[in-house]
Amino acid sequence: MISEIWTFFQSLIAPMELAFNWTNLAEICVIVGVLWYLYKKFIKNTQSEKFVKGAFFLVFLWIFSEILIRFDLKIIGVFLKSVVTLVSLSLIVIFQPELRRFLGFLGQVDFIKKLFDNSKSTDNKRIDVVKEIVESVKYFSRSHTGALIVFQSDLSHTYYDVGTVLNADVSTELLLTIFHPNTPLHDGAVVINGDKIISAGVLLPLTEDPKLSWKYGTRHRAAIGMSEVSDAACLVVSEETGDVSICLDGTLKKYDDLVTLKSDLESILGVKPEDEINDKKNVFNINNFITIKKK
Repeated sequence: MISEIWTFFQSLIAPMELAFNWTNLAEICVIVGVLWYLYKKFIKNTQSEKFVKGAFFLVFLWIFSEILIRFDLKIIGVFLKSVVTLVSLSLIVIFQPELRRFLGFLGQVDFIKKLFDNSKSTDNKRIDVVKEIVESVKYFSRSHTGALIVFQSDLSHTYYDVGTVLNADVSTELLLTIFHPNTPLHDGAVVINGDKIISAGVLLPLTEDPKLSWKYGTRHRAAIGMSEVSDAACLVVSEETGDVSICLDGTLKKYDDLVTLKSDLESILGVKPEDEINDKKNVFNINNFITIKKK
């Protein structure tokens, strides 16, 4: 039986008139290397990965059907071979959009550059969190839309699981949608960890400081309360006045311009160069924050 299978494979290879030597082995290694590179570059961890596995399964069925035919199991062999042929032709129709995109990719002028470009795609580039937040705050302040954003690296001491888990990229559009007055999540806080919005509609503990002025509403009291029980920094936009403040360690700092706000946010999130940071108050272990004086 084994000799017959070997004879079958020899009959497949014979028309190719190959005499295996070191050159042939090198050619096979090059082909395998190219296919593996294309697999890792364009297929691995994508929806197309299942399609490729299915294609390999069809190839296996085709070889198996040829073996069955060789062993005079022609009915089963021809049936499997017909199924493989029918499915293969159907794939061309089913995956027509993907094939069109692939051919379009091949037709691009910078095809070779993109093929060997190992840099991450646009979707994986680092999000400019500070820019997205500043743009959101600009709109919130102008339109008097209340907002409460919590920046926290250690999620073990937060209340994000009380809200609605999002785990979404930070973006101006998403923040504007969350804090829009007609949405269910606008009354709670947004918890940001890195460049991700972890949760929205989060209820925070209110401060119990009896000396706090009456002019501070629920959002400011929640921001102060959160900063008192954790190392989080909380950004607040007042719905009544449009004022923008950041709270840290139970103290508030009000901002009159977006330039200073952007600078302090860069310090909080650790994206400002160290030589530009004057105060070395430690926040989140690796980040720095400006000194805030109680009024």
